Amino acid sequence: MSRKKNKQGEPMDFEAAVEAAGHEEIAGEVNGIDPIEQRIEELETAVDEANNKALRTLADFQNYKKRSLVDERLAREDGAASVLGGVITVLDHFDLALGLDPSKTTADAVLDGVRLIKSELLKAIGDHGVTTVEPKVGEEFDPTMHQATGMAPIDGVAPGCIAVVMQSGYSIGERVLRPATVMIAPEAPIDQEA
Repeated sequence: MSRKKNKQGEPMDFEAAVEAAGHEEIAGEVNGIDPIEQRIEELETAVDEANNKALRTLADFQNYKKRSLVDERLAREDGAASVLGGVITVLDHFDLALGLDPSKTTADAVLDGVRLIKSELLKAIGDHGVTTVEPKVGEEFDPTMHQATGMAPIDGVAPGCIAVVMQSGYSIGERVLRPATVMIAPEAPIDQEA
């Protein structure tokens, strides 16, 4: 570092150099502390802290994603276990029915057993919010709840209304799991005579 000189060309002492320059930066340079280097160190420290914070945040987010996936899988398994717990009881009833001696069982007893099993199954899925969509003949066709597979002219059924119920549907809340399968009454035939 070059030393400041006075007007006569002689070297100045520290205080005289500060006075002559009017800057405190020179005092820092003379004492061996460069304010720019000090500022650079401060900024490097701030950058390092910001990088560390970003890395911690990224690690926390990755851990959150992993926990979320595990929680989602466990929730799915819990939901399935809840539904399947009721269905397992229905399977037990099937095992009992299949274990009956055919020579000692009547057709009416078998039908009664099947009806019981069906009611148990409907109860098991009903406990989880599933309801049956069972339209009636003559009811207005609703494309959000019913699926028409054809037309069937039935006396006493207005055109566009349900004429035949082929299969029940199922819904859970507002969501249709399977629409009821129906046939609808056609429009009245047009008189061909002129």
